[in-house]
This record gives sequence, C-alpha cells and structure tokens, in this order.
Amino acid sequence: MATLQIRVEDSLKLQADKLFSSLGLDTSTAVRIFLNAAVEYDGIPFSVGHKTNSFSLAQAISDSRNRQNLHGPFESGDAAVAAMLED
Repeated sequence: MATLQIRVEDSLKLQADKLFSSLGLDTSTAVRIFLNAAVEYDGIPFSVGHKTNSFSLAQAISDSRNRQNLHGPFESGDAAVAAMLED
C-alpha cells in the first residue's frame, strides 16, 4: 500500500477533519473515496469552475425586511409569474 502526503493550510485541514467527522469519516477515508471516484469517473468527479451566486437567500430576506427590491403587489399569481419571467 502506498502513502500519499500533501501539504494544506492548517485551517483547511481542521475544517475538512470536522466536516468528514460529521459524516462519520476520517480525512484519509474521504481522500480515498475521492481518488476512487476520480478513477471510476475517469476525471475529476465534480464540476470545476467558478461558483456563481447572483442572489442569495440571505439577501432576499434582508431585502424583504427592509422593503427593498420588491415588486408588486400583483393582481394574481399569474401576474407575479409573468413579472418574474420578464427578467
């Protein structure tokens, strides 16, 4: 059996350890799962790209509480849906 050594920031290691522990795994097992998935997938087993989040739930809650960026009132549900589809 081979040994794999990697260097990561201490804070990243601690966060990963905590996450994997909450899933009932240790970090070594999680890395083995990733490597097996990569071999089975014949590549990275997830999309690699920039995370885009143009509008967050937290922002929507804040806007509703502050009465900002609101539209309406609408005469009906159909009118509300039509307004959403305009954008």
